[in-house]
Amino acid sequence: MVRRNFISASLKAAGASTLLAAPFVTQAAGFFTPPKEYTVQDVMDIILKEIPGAPFKQTVDTLKSGSGSQKVTGIVTTMFATIAIIEKAAQLGANFIIAHEPTFYNHTDDPNWVLGNQVVKQKQALLAKHGIAVWRFHDYWHAYRPDGIAHGVMKKADWLAFYKEGNPILQLPPVTLQNLVAHLKQSLGIKHLRVIGDLSQTCSRVALMPGASGGQGHVALAEKQHPDVLIVGELSEWETAEYIRDARQLGSKIALVILGHSVSEEPGMEWLVEWLQPKTPGLTITHLPSDDPFTWL
Repeated sequence: MVRRNFISASLKAAGASTLLAAPFVTQAAGFFTPPKEYTVQDVMDIILKEIPGAPFKQTVDTLKSGSGSQKVTGIVTTMFATIAIIEKAAQLGANFIIAHEPTFYNHTDDPNWVLGNQVVKQKQALLAKHGIAVWRFHDYWHAYRPDGIAHGVMKKADWLAFYKEGNPILQLPPVTLQNLVAHLKQSLGIKHLRVIGDLSQTCSRVALMPGASGGQGHVALAEKQHPDVLIVGELSEWETAEYIRDARQLGSKIALVILGHSVSEEPGMEWLVEWLQPKTPGLTITHLPSDDPFTWL
């Protein structure tokens, strides 16, 4: 009888130990915390809490598809919500794309920018098919301190030690233009760059302006700061490029490196994953680069 009671007590104790060792089970039921669910609006609110002055009265950073009330199954960050990115997000089971640039080919994402645009209609249908929300994250990410795009680019290029917030001028150790270009290609993962300048010239004072700062901004900075090399995302060839060409023919040594718009800012959207993940535990956040749209022949 004593032996039987001992076995019964042992089995009960073993069962209790097994139960307590099971996932999510604690000694007090009150401590049980189910995995947190987030809506699109929840994620947007978490982000906006970190942005000075947000929400802005006027901004292009609005939902381009989907609803703020939909439950998030996963997040993809990218530069452009291209057709390929939408398909890849769906394959990953992610239904929320945070994109830095427009989805419908104009700054405000006006679907009627060109009336009857069939590509816009097909893209909208694809987003609806997969139930994907797209939020543009441009103004807010640039307004964050440090600027989210600039910080991500500097980090990827391993230039954070030379970067001061808000200042596009970097004082680098002297390097030839050719080696500088090679470093940019390797660190930023860019296959091809366009360059104006003497590849053997030495550069140390560098101006880095990713994205589309505009010709006036490029030229104004060059006139005021006199960098050895101006590195930009994209440009109007009849503005910045012609200014640099004439400047050199008049005796200036300034060089120009053109990265491309998408690839020049992509590291900032990649850094967004690292920045956002601790704020949204339980969510899977993936960066998918939208890459350079051009084929170089």
